[in-house]
Amino acid sequence: MMYLKVFIVGGLLCVIAQILIDKTKLTPARILVTYVISGAILTAIGVYEPLVKFAGAGATVPLTGFGYSLAMGVKKAVAENGLFGAVTGGLTATSGGIAVAVIMGVVCAVIFKAKR
Repeated sequence: MMYLKVFIVGGLLCVIAQILIDKTKLTPARILVTYVISGAILTAIGVYEPLVKFAGAGATVPLTGFGYSLAMGVKKAVAENGLFGAVTGGLTATSGGIAVAVIMGVVCAVIFKAKR
């Protein structure tokens, strides 16, 4: 049953993004940024956490989940380190994912040639 929850929630987030791409003049980059910011804002107001508990990876894998991870990292770091945690918490919580993205970008750039 968990697989179904993950599929439905993750699929709905992707459907919303596809509708935004098809029906608006927003660029994909702006939609991605909107998703990250939306995840952080929904986490801050307490709406996204129940969705994560309900759907697991269906809510944490899409880009809204990255915003969720940033917000949760900031929340934890502020509780531990005070105001300084607001600066460091998000990066600390997401550093693994950021590192993998950068490394894989370099690997792909080395392996494949760009079209001009």
